[in-house]
Amino acid sequence: METTYSIIIPAYNESERLGATLDRVLAHVEASGWKAEILVVDDGSTDSTAQLVRDHAGRHPAIRLIQNPGNQGKGYSVRNGIRQATGDLLLFTDSDLSAPIAEAGKLFASIAAGADVAIGSRWLDPATQTARQPLYRQLFGRIFNLLLRLILGLRYKDTQCGFKAFTRRAGQLIFARQRIERWGFDPELLFLAGKLGLKVEEVPVEWADDPRTKVRPVRDGLRIFSEMLRVRWYSLMGKYSEGTPASQAGTK
Repeated sequence: METTYSIIIPAYNESERLGATLDRVLAHVEASGWKAEILVVDDGSTDSTAQLVRDHAGRHPAIRLIQNPGNQGKGYSVRNGIRQATGDLLLFTDSDLSAPIAEAGKLFASIAAGADVAIGSRWLDPATQTARQPLYRQLFGRIFNLLLRLILGLRYKDTQCGFKAFTRRAGQLIFARQRIERWGFDPELLFLAGKLGLKVEEVPVEWADDPRTKVRPVRDGLRIFSEMLRVRWYSLMGKYSEGTPASQAGTK
């Protein structure tokens, strides 16, 4: 049976970049011969993001627009997309394609070799970075990674790269339990994968920093730190023992 793919793109006020992103993703899907759907999850954008996606969807049936009930956060958006995806293999990628969509093949190859989850990494092989972050962002990243090791026991070089792939089963198991809905959701996903006994492979991918990123190291770093503590607390309280009912999967 032919493998099917779901590519999830969370988007908030991305009308400036999203059109080119969709064109690149569509071109790669066609060149690869994938049977794929492209799900753009609009997180309550106030610009023309939703209309841009509708226009593309009118020309390309593979594209679907999913709209959150207002601005809920990146973690909520990814979960909403994953839970509505129909593919055998699920990938979420940032709307700026800092990791080029052509790198998706590396993640899917890792899954084909036995992984349940494959995560793109900027730091497993720094030579793959075609445009590095400013030094202050690299410093914040190293501090953040140390805290992840101390608080959640995560041993990955890079948890925050917005380029991750899942088998359908792994996606269903993990995202049914996800509780963090903003920037701190990536560590939670990997923490949950560990608790569930899933095999996670970290894969070096080409990556280029986009200075237009919406992440603010100090503000968002403090929020993510508090969310790390919440993940540890939820685990201690047994709140990850059961998944979220499907009827609530895309809601608060």
